[in-house]
Amino acid sequence: MAQEKEVVIRRLKTAKVMNQFMADYYYELDEASKSDNKKVAWCTSVGPAEILRGMGFYTYFPETHSAMLGATRMAVDLIPKANAVGYSPDICSYLTADIGAFLEGITPLSRAFPGIERVPKPDVLVYNTNQCRDVQDWFAWYAQRYDVPLVGVETYRNVPEVTPAHITSIARQMENIVEPLEKVAGRKLDMDTLKEAVALSRECSDLWEKCLAAAAAVPSPLTFFDGTTLMGPAVVGRGTQKAIDAYKLLLEELEERVAQGIGAIGEERYRLYWEGMPVWGRLSMHSKLFAGLNANVIASTYCSSWIFTALDPAEPFESMARAYTELFIVRSDDYKEKYIQDKLEFFKCDGIIYHDAKTCPNNTNCRYGMPQRLEKKTGIPSLVINGDLNDLRLLSDEQTKTNVEAFIEQLEERK
Repeated sequence: MAQEKEVVIRRLKTAKVMNQFMADYYYELDEASKSDNKKVAWCTSVGPAEILRGMGFYTYFPETHSAMLGATRMAVDLIPKANAVGYSPDICSYLTADIGAFLEGITPLSRAFPGIERVPKPDVLVYNTNQCRDVQDWFAWYAQRYDVPLVGVETYRNVPEVTPAHITSIARQMENIVEPLEKVAGRKLDMDTLKEAVALSRECSDLWEKCLAAAAAVPSPLTFFDGTTLMGPAVVGRGTQKAIDAYKLLLEELEERVAQGIGAIGEERYRLYWEGMPVWGRLSMHSKLFAGLNANVIASTYCSSWIFTALDPAEPFESMARAYTELFIVRSDDYKEKYIQDKLEFFKCDGIIYHDAKTCPNNTNCRYGMPQRLEKKTGIPSLVINGDLNDLRLLSDEQTKTNVEAFIEQLEERK
């Protein structure tokens, strides 16, 4: 019998720093939620977190909780609980898994961080529909359950070029949520604190961008699968010095790997780009699958979603409006195709993997001919994987493995 090939994946030492960052973050939230004089705001992951920092809110991001539900594979049993109260199995499985967990009174936080029994109770919920309408419906459900205010920003979609009209409109909406937030916070927005938060977010963004750009080295010092967990501080910690400190350490380790020619996997023969959401419950499996085929999925659109180069403390509202409107997810297909084309060239990719996530159409870009158009423009082949971010019932592991192996064979023939 042929001996199975050993899969070599070199873990980053700084991953422990990121894990500790997340632990500290959740314990701090848990403490704040139990205090009478501290306020907790729930915020969508690409929402105006800097405004909340400027008012002293402790900020919780339910999407990170939903990703944990997916990664721990708890989501599959919880999604039907939300379906039973009227939420379709076809809508966002982040939403349905999270509401299902609430209805069952359970959370993966209890397993990961002993002593935390539940998610923090919100005093206010703040959304931005730049991701999708689902976040508004998701937060509205909790606003009713907890009987707390709900405020938000309604974004534009299918944006080709971000114009001054876009910026003025979104900036005005952000300014309009300040007064109701001040009522909850019991204090005025401190403009100096807001500007500081914007400056810290920008520095965090710049460092995270440099970390991801390190993957352009051959061999790449990190993988997309690393990035999905390393991005935690960029999501929940932007606007804080702690996130900046964490990414300085990560960048130092990545640059050290690049200088020494150390790759993230044993042998990097093929370099791939991942377009779409991760399959949270299969991160380890997919990481090993690709590494075992000498393929490194080195970059993604998803992990780059928390790069906000437009942020400018001199113009906090206007720059936040631009940063949160320039997002890939709200842009036109022409813009998206040019963006991906540039990334394929920058990272020197041999192929692209599209994840067709059943319940996440807003982060799925392979349903309207984009793979075919991009392959015609670039000559770079692609593979579509059918699945979902959280609902593993929508994924066939065997089919995925067979398709990936066939795709790598295709790339080998091209070489």
